[in-house]
Amino acid sequence: MLKEKMLNAINEQINAEQYSAFLYLSMSAWFHDKGLPGFANWMYIQYQEELTHANKLFNYVVERGEKPELKAIKQMPVEWEGIIDIYEATLKHEQHVTELINNLVDIAIEVKDHATQSFLQWFVDEQVEEEANVTEILDNLKLIDGQGNGIFMLDREMRGRTFVDDTVTE
Repeated sequence: MLKEKMLNAINEQINAEQYSAFLYLSMSAWFHDKGLPGFANWMYIQYQEELTHANKLFNYVVERGEKPELKAIKQMPVEWEGIIDIYEATLKHEQHVTELINNLVDIAIEVKDHATQSFLQWFVDEQVEEEANVTEILDNLKLIDGQGNGIFMLDREMRGRTFVDDTVTE
């Protein structure tokens, strides 16, 4: 059983993860429209990952004997100025999600919910990886000023990314 404050916060996080998924799907659509299938693939994989994060939280709430409450997902952006703009927005968004996860941990500590605190450690570690991955891509994009032949090289590299559901434990 989860305390009400913890349950409400996790339900909000489920919504935030779903928003993240659709934000990245929107970015994937933008890249497809610009003829950059590799970058579109990278964002589509992000979309899939965020859905698994939402599902991991959803299943945790159920496992704890509670009812997840799904909420409407607010409209996400559909247009950006360019590739660097998208990855700057992605980094900013991931930093925001990190703050949300940290807040969940703070609530778990406050309400002395050790099980949830342990569960959330996976998300803390995941956010470190998310921010590092986006920062690396953004740094590469800035090196080539977001244009030229370097974009095509990065686009080809991005095509190789595949989805792995890392929320599943053995």
